[in-house]
Amino acid sequence: MANGSAGTKDSYRENSLTLRGAVAMGTGVMVGAGIFALTGQVAELAGPLFPLAFLAAAGVAGLSAYAYVKVTRVNPSAGGIAMILTQAYGRRTIAAGSAMLMALSMVLNEALVARTFGTYVLRPFGGGPPWLISALAVALVAAAVGINLARNESISWVQTVGAVIKIAGIGLLAIAAIAVSGFSYKAADEGLTDGTSIGGFVAATALAVLAYKGFTTITNDGAELKDPERNVGRAIIISLSICAALYVLVSIGAGASLSVSEIVDAKDYSLAQAAEPALGQFGINATVVVAVVATITGLIASLFAVSRMLTMVTDMKMIPHRHFGLPGSVRQHVLIYIGIVAAVLAATLGLSAIAAVGIIVYLIMDIALQWGVLRHLRKDVDAKAWIIVAALAADVTALVAFVLIRGAQTPWVIVGAVVATIVVFSFEAWYLRRHPDDDNSGQR
Repeated sequence: MANGSAGTKDSYRENSLTLRGAVAMGTGVMVGAGIFALTGQVAELAGPLFPLAFLAAAGVAGLSAYAYVKVTRVNPSAGGIAMILTQAYGRRTIAAGSAMLMALSMVLNEALVARTFGTYVLRPFGGGPPWLISALAVALVAAAVGINLARNESISWVQTVGAVIKIAGIGLLAIAAIAVSGFSYKAADEGLTDGTSIGGFVAATALAVLAYKGFTTITNDGAELKDPERNVGRAIIISLSICAALYVLVSIGAGASLSVSEIVDAKDYSLAQAAEPALGQFGINATVVVAVVATITGLIASLFAVSRMLTMVTDMKMIPHRHFGLPGSVRQHVLIYIGIVAAVLAATLGLSAIAAVGIIVYLIMDIALQWGVLRHLRKDVDAKAWIIVAALAADVTALVAFVLIRGAQTPWVIVGAVVATIVVFSFEAWYLRRHPDDDNSGQR
């Protein structure tokens, strides 16, 4: 088992991330996974109203973020979500299992981003065979793991430059598409609600939450962020606001160029397809360049956050760790292990399956966290109960709708998510029984 204090000292440096860097981290993960990988999938569920689904998802994410901000202001930590769960439940199966579900959702996000990278890189060449997409995804994961061994300050600057390029690039492409279309909305040619149901819209909103969950990476950087008591909350609010505005703008731009059926047909590369009617081959190439920047920086940011969270969970003796003869620190080992899992998932699963499992395990984790804050931490962090209850209601509604709608289409994906959740909690229950902690001061 790793030495906790040594791992923490080696892995975390206070004041190594600025507010700018934290905002870039949050937007980096969100934009990388959200708008490129999910636009077609959200449109498939919500029909012409898919831009509103992205906006509604921002509201769900904002409600959830309230609990994270309130707790992190009082006790910022490199463990982020894992620390919040442990404060709420103690070193118990519910905390450890939920923390691992969060880690799993982040690794799935990394697989989603990596596969999106491969898909978009091949678009100017008319696409490519699945094995080549998988090979490109694996190569990107390997490169991102290597970059994450650099200093935090270097990563911060990479994220900042990348955020400017992709936000400006995507925004300009969307505006161009809207302008060329004469400010029309082709997706609604057959009616604004054609092909849309209440259940489908709620399920689309649930899936679109995946495009915003990158805000959680900011809570995982609390111990390294300058003035975290103020800047964690500010970084989350700024990141969510930027991404919400960008997603709605880009969704409208896609709907201005393509019908819903065209967006769904080009599901995995819908933004590149949407750029073609407005800007021709230049639009496709420009979208690919922005997508490459977005996915690379998004993957780097996600690996940065999840490696630190899992290092903290290891230090807390909530998961096992083995060196397997590797040199270096616990964090470096964790980066390698995460990279291997993300690469395998990216190489073997499609974007729809990755996204579906990712949002299910994330919502389950968030429900557990919100409940823990409501029951055990609310008074300590001066949080308003009604906001947390609203977040819980939104999470449960979104999860049920998504499971019902997507389960009717691809039941094996839902079964896979349920099995993964059961395996995670069963393993944690077994491990904690075999490795009881003598210090129960944090137990509730």
